[in-house]
Amino acid sequence: MSSSRSVVALDPARSVVEQLRERVAAMEHKPAAQPVATLPGLASLVPLHAGATYAVDSASLALALAAGVSQAGEWVGFAGCADFGVEAAAELGIELSRTVLVPDPGEHWLEVTAALVDVLRVVVLRPPASVDERTASVLDSRLRTRSAVLVVHGQWPRADARVSVEESVWTGPGSGAGQLQERRARVVVRRGARPPQRAELTWPGVHRVDQPVRGLRTTPNSDDVRVRVG
Repeated sequence: MSSSRSVVALDPARSVVEQLRERVAAMEHKPAAQPVATLPGLASLVPLHAGATYAVDSASLALALAAGVSQAGEWVGFAGCADFGVEAAAELGIELSRTVLVPDPGEHWLEVTAALVDVLRVVVLRPPASVDERTASVLDSRLRTRSAVLVVHGQWPRADARVSVEESVWTGPGSGAGQLQERRARVVVRRGARPPQRAELTWPGVHRVDQPVRGLRTTPNSDDVRVRVG
Protein backbone atom coordinates (compact mmCIF):
# COMPACT_ATOMS: atom_id res chain seq x y z
CA MET A 1 0.00 0.00 0.00
CA SER A 2 1.27 3.48 -0.78
CA SER A 3 0.13 6.91 0.35
CA SER A 4 0.76 10.41 -0.95
CA ARG A 5 0.44 11.75 2.56
CA SER A 6 3.38 11.98 4.91
CA VAL A 7 4.00 12.64 8.56
CA VAL A 8 5.02 16.10 9.70
CA ALA A 9 8.81 16.09 9.47
CA LEU A 10 11.25 18.22 11.42
CA ASP A 11 14.46 19.80 10.13
CA PRO A 12 17.41 17.78 11.55
CA ALA A 13 19.70 20.80 11.16
CA ARG A 14 17.72 22.83 13.69
CA SER A 15 16.96 22.28 17.35
CA VAL A 16 14.12 19.78 17.65
CA VAL A 17 12.85 21.43 20.82
CA GLU A 18 12.83 24.87 19.13
CA GLN A 19 10.88 23.54 16.15
CA LEU A 20 8.35 21.84 18.39
CA ARG A 21 7.82 25.04 20.34
CA GLU A 22 7.12 26.87 17.09
CA ARG A 23 4.59 24.24 16.04
CA VAL A 24 2.95 24.32 19.47
CA ALA A 25 2.47 28.08 19.10
CA ALA A 26 1.05 27.70 15.59
CA MET A 27 -1.36 24.84 16.27
CA GLU A 28 -4.72 25.09 17.96
CA HIS A 29 -4.66 23.64 21.49
CA LYS A 30 -6.63 20.46 22.05
CA PRO A 31 -9.98 20.91 23.85
CA ALA A 32 -9.54 19.55 27.38
CA ALA A 33 -13.21 18.72 27.97
CA GLN A 34 -13.57 16.23 25.14
CA PRO A 35 -13.18 12.49 25.85
CA VAL A 36 -10.23 10.60 24.41
CA ALA A 37 -11.34 8.60 21.38
CA THR A 38 -10.42 4.89 21.33
CA LEU A 39 -10.80 2.30 18.57
CA PRO A 40 -14.06 0.33 19.07
CA GLY A 41 -12.12 -2.93 19.34
CA LEU A 42 -10.15 -1.56 22.28
CA ALA A 43 -12.76 0.64 23.96
CA SER A 44 -14.00 -1.99 26.43
CA LEU A 45 -10.55 -3.48 27.03
CA VAL A 46 -8.33 -0.44 27.46
CA PRO A 47 -10.29 2.84 27.18
CA LEU A 48 -8.02 5.87 27.08
CA HIS A 49 -8.31 8.54 29.77
CA ALA A 50 -6.89 12.05 29.67
CA GLY A 51 -3.82 12.41 31.86
CA ALA A 52 -3.01 8.68 31.88
CA THR A 53 0.00 6.65 30.74
CA TYR A 54 -0.21 3.24 29.05
CA ALA A 55 2.77 0.91 28.57
CA VAL A 56 2.77 -1.50 25.61
CA ASP A 57 5.21 -4.17 24.43
CA SER A 58 4.76 -3.89 20.66
CA ALA A 59 4.62 -1.28 17.92
CA SER A 60 1.27 -2.62 16.70
CA LEU A 61 -0.35 -1.95 20.08
CA ALA A 62 1.16 1.54 20.22
CA LEU A 63 -0.29 2.36 16.80
CA ALA A 64 -3.67 0.92 17.76
CA LEU A 65 -3.91 3.07 20.88
CA ALA A 66 -3.13 6.20 18.85
CA ALA A 67 -5.42 5.37 15.94
CA GLY A 68 -8.77 6.19 17.53
CA VAL A 69 -7.75 9.74 18.38
CA SER A 70 -6.32 10.32 14.90
CA GLN A 71 -9.50 9.04 13.27
CA ALA A 72 -11.46 11.46 15.47
CA GLY A 73 -9.59 14.37 13.87
CA GLU A 74 -6.94 15.12 16.49
CA TRP A 75 -3.14 15.25 16.25
CA VAL A 76 -0.87 12.46 17.48
CA GLY A 77 2.89 12.26 17.85
CA PHE A 78 5.65 9.64 17.93
CA ALA A 79 8.99 10.23 19.65
CA GLY A 80 11.92 7.83 19.57
CA CYS A 81 10.17 5.54 17.07
CA ALA A 82 12.88 5.32 14.41
CA ASP A 83 11.16 2.30 12.82
CA PHE A 84 7.76 4.03 12.57
CA GLY A 85 5.70 2.11 10.01
CA VAL A 86 3.96 4.59 7.71
CA GLU A 87 1.95 1.93 5.87
CA ALA A 88 0.90 0.18 9.08
CA ALA A 89 -0.18 3.50 10.59
CA ALA A 90 -2.21 4.48 7.54
CA GLU A 91 -3.81 1.02 7.42
CA LEU A 92 -5.07 1.53 10.97
CA GLY A 93 -6.58 4.87 10.00
CA ILE A 94 -3.95 7.20 11.44
CA GLU A 95 -4.06 10.44 9.47
CA LEU A 96 -0.44 11.03 8.52
CA SER A 97 -0.93 14.74 7.81
CA ARG A 98 -1.88 15.16 11.49
CA THR A 99 1.03 13.09 12.79
CA VAL A 100 4.26 14.52 14.18
CA LEU A 101 7.27 12.21 14.07
CA VAL A 102 10.52 12.79 15.95
CA PRO A 103 12.35 9.53 15.18
CA ASP A 104 15.48 10.22 17.22
CA PRO A 105 15.18 12.94 19.89
CA GLY A 106 18.46 11.81 21.45
CA GLU A 107 19.38 13.20 24.85
CA HIS A 108 16.52 15.73 24.62
CA TRP A 109 13.84 13.05 24.57
CA LEU A 110 12.17 14.28 27.77
CA GLU A 111 11.93 17.90 26.56
CA VAL A 112 10.71 16.75 23.14
CA THR A 113 8.03 14.51 24.65
CA ALA A 114 6.89 17.29 27.00
CA ALA A 115 6.60 19.69 24.04
CA LEU A 116 4.50 17.15 22.12
CA VAL A 117 2.28 16.57 25.16
CA ASP A 118 1.63 20.32 25.30
CA VAL A 119 -0.30 20.28 22.03
CA LEU A 120 -1.14 16.71 20.96
CA ARG A 121 -3.84 14.47 22.38
CA VAL A 122 -1.84 11.21 22.23
CA VAL A 123 1.94 10.89 22.25
CA VAL A 124 3.71 7.57 21.66
CA LEU A 125 7.17 7.39 23.20
CA ARG A 126 9.93 4.81 22.96
CA PRO A 127 12.38 5.88 25.70
CA PRO A 128 16.09 5.53 24.87
CA ALA A 129 16.83 3.96 28.26
CA SER A 130 15.22 2.98 31.54
CA VAL A 131 13.19 5.74 33.17
CA ASP A 132 13.18 6.45 36.90
CA GLU A 133 10.26 7.60 39.06
CA ARG A 134 11.42 11.21 39.19
CA THR A 135 11.65 11.54 35.41
CA ALA A 136 8.27 9.88 34.95
CA SER A 137 6.67 12.29 37.42
CA VAL A 138 7.66 15.24 35.20
CA LEU A 139 5.55 13.90 32.34
CA ASP A 140 2.77 12.71 34.66
CA SER A 141 2.18 16.27 35.81
CA ARG A 142 2.29 17.57 32.24
CA LEU A 143 -0.22 14.97 31.05
CA ARG A 144 -2.77 15.92 33.71
CA THR A 145 -2.37 19.63 33.02
CA ARG A 146 -2.73 19.23 29.25
CA SER A 147 -5.34 16.42 29.28
CA ALA A 148 -3.10 14.33 27.06
CA VAL A 149 -2.35 10.60 26.88
CA LEU A 150 1.11 9.01 26.84
CA VAL A 151 1.65 5.58 25.28
CA VAL A 152 5.07 4.16 26.15
CA HIS A 153 6.58 1.41 24.01
CA GLY A 154 8.63 -0.20 26.76
CA GLN A 155 8.85 -0.07 30.54
CA TRP A 156 7.45 2.85 32.54
CA PRO A 157 7.34 3.16 36.34
CA ARG A 158 4.01 5.00 36.52
CA ALA A 159 1.80 3.29 33.93
CA ASP A 160 -1.94 3.31 34.62
CA ALA A 161 -2.23 0.12 32.55
CA ARG A 162 0.21 -2.28 30.91
CA VAL A 163 -0.92 -3.87 27.65
CA SER A 164 0.94 -6.81 26.17
CA VAL A 165 0.55 -9.56 23.58
CA GLU A 166 0.60 -13.08 25.03
CA GLU A 167 0.31 -14.94 21.74
CA SER A 168 -0.01 -14.11 18.04
CA VAL A 169 -1.53 -16.31 15.35
CA TRP A 170 -1.18 -15.50 11.67
CA THR A 171 -3.32 -16.72 8.77
CA GLY A 172 -2.38 -16.51 5.12
CA PRO A 173 -2.28 -18.46 1.86
CA GLY A 174 -3.16 -22.12 1.94
CA SER A 175 0.02 -23.09 0.07
CA GLY A 176 3.03 -21.53 -1.59
CA ALA A 177 4.57 -18.19 -0.77
CA GLY A 178 2.62 -15.04 0.00
CA GLN A 179 1.78 -12.20 2.34
CA LEU A 180 0.13 -13.08 5.64
CA GLN A 181 -3.40 -11.68 5.63
CA GLU A 182 -4.63 -11.57 9.21
CA ARG A 183 -3.17 -11.53 12.68
CA ARG A 184 -5.06 -12.62 15.76
CA ALA A 185 -3.56 -11.96 19.16
CA ARG A 186 -4.40 -12.62 22.77
CA VAL A 187 -3.92 -9.30 24.53
CA VAL A 188 -3.71 -8.89 28.30
CA VAL A 189 -4.21 -5.67 30.25
CA ARG A 190 -2.80 -5.33 33.76
CA ARG A 191 -3.80 -2.54 36.13
CA GLY A 192 -2.06 -2.61 39.50
CA ALA A 193 -3.32 -5.40 41.76
CA ARG A 194 -6.50 -5.98 39.76
CA PRO A 195 -6.92 -9.32 37.95
CA PRO A 196 -5.57 -9.23 34.38
CA GLN A 197 -8.13 -8.71 31.62
CA ARG A 198 -7.72 -10.66 28.38
CA ALA A 199 -9.27 -10.44 24.93
CA GLU A 200 -8.71 -11.77 21.41
CA LEU A 201 -8.06 -9.08 18.80
CA THR A 202 -7.61 -9.27 15.06
CA TRP A 203 -5.49 -7.09 12.72
CA PRO A 204 -5.77 -5.16 10.45
CA GLY A 205 -8.43 -2.91 11.92
CA VAL A 206 -8.13 -4.16 15.53
CA HIS A 207 -11.44 -5.88 16.17
CA ARG A 208 -12.56 -8.09 19.04
CA VAL A 209 -13.22 -11.75 18.22
CA ASP A 210 -15.32 -14.14 20.27
CA GLN A 211 -13.04 -17.16 19.97
CA PRO A 212 -9.37 -17.71 19.05
CA VAL A 213 -8.80 -19.03 15.54
CA ARG A 214 -5.95 -21.37 14.66
CA GLY A 215 -3.71 -20.07 11.92
CA LEU A 216 -0.61 -21.13 10.09
CA ARG A 217 1.99 -19.89 12.49
CA THR A 218 2.29 -18.71 16.09
CA THR A 219 4.86 -16.05 16.87
CA PRO A 220 5.37 -13.82 19.93
CA ASN A 221 5.00 -10.05 19.43
CA SER A 222 5.78 -10.09 15.70
CA ASP A 223 4.49 -7.19 13.62
CA ASP A 224 5.58 -8.19 10.11
CA VAL A 225 5.96 -11.84 9.12
CA ARG A 226 5.88 -13.72 5.83
CA VAL A 227 5.49 -17.48 5.70
CA ARG A 228 5.77 -20.23 3.13
CA VAL A 229 3.40 -23.15 3.55
CA GLY A 230 3.26 -26.39 1.65
